[in-house]
Amino acid sequence: MFDGFTPFTIERNGTRLQGRTALAAPAEGPPLLLLHGHPQTHAMWHKVAPELAKRFKLVLMDLRGYGDSSRPESDAQHAAYSKREMAQDAAFVMQHFGFSTFNILAHDRGARVAHRLAADRPEKVLRMMLLDIAPTLGMYDNTSQAFATAYWHWFFLIQPQPLPEALIESDPVRYIRSVMGKRHAGLAAFAAEAFAEYERCIQIPGSARGICEDYRASATIDLEHDRADIAVGKKLSVPLKVLWGEHGAVGANFDVLKLWRERATHVTGRALSCGHYIAEEAPRELLAEVHHFFSS
Repeated sequence: MFDGFTPFTIERNGTRLQGRTALAAPAEGPPLLLLHGHPQTHAMWHKVAPELAKRFKLVLMDLRGYGDSSRPESDAQHAAYSKREMAQDAAFVMQHFGFSTFNILAHDRGARVAHRLAADRPEKVLRMMLLDIAPTLGMYDNTSQAFATAYWHWFFLIQPQPLPEALIESDPVRYIRSVMGKRHAGLAAFAAEAFAEYERCIQIPGSARGICEDYRASATIDLEHDRADIAVGKKLSVPLKVLWGEHGAVGANFDVLKLWRERATHVTGRALSCGHYIAEEAPRELLAEVHHFFSS
């Protein structure tokens, strides 16, 4: 899936971070960080990364708790999986490759990491495109029965350990097929090689714990950080484009642009003709949006 890309392993404070790079773009090609969502890995970018590598210096990484990155232990505050900590992972990886400033393209959980990175370290982020999310706090505060039904895993994964972990670990492949297969495009949207990676990685010991801690952090410590930003009137200052699936639950249940304009000063966006998994369901549309936005 990633011919010509170079694997990397970087350690930050005892946490192993893995991924791939393609840094041979023209000298003027800007750096672009790609962050994946749940329950996937950086393999989700395989339909767009080869084309993007012609124009950008690409870094694709697995978030902690996912893929081949570490699954560190956490604590009662879920701090090890806060989006602030995960954002520091991302900034550390980019600095390792010599990028003090960079662009970000991020989906789902990775987009929540990107949001926190742009909030905490705005001097590092040039432009940012987020796929199929609204701000975490806005989604929790505006949850409806329809959203809770569609995104049942949000409320399952935040339950106290060890029940969610035990249920996932009883059949991790069934879990991933249930979560991903019941959305708009079903499992037909995913290339066999990519889906085999998702299945392999969710069976790595500690994956269930990492996933649950990611979501528990989003319902606790991450909301504290978001509320602290709001309390002092802090908004994202970087140019932000948000895209969501026309057939996905996010656009159906939330006013995506309104929620982002409450949290950022320069926001544009629209729906694409797909469901949640934009990079795999609508790669051509996404590439056109990426090239236009990051070349502006």
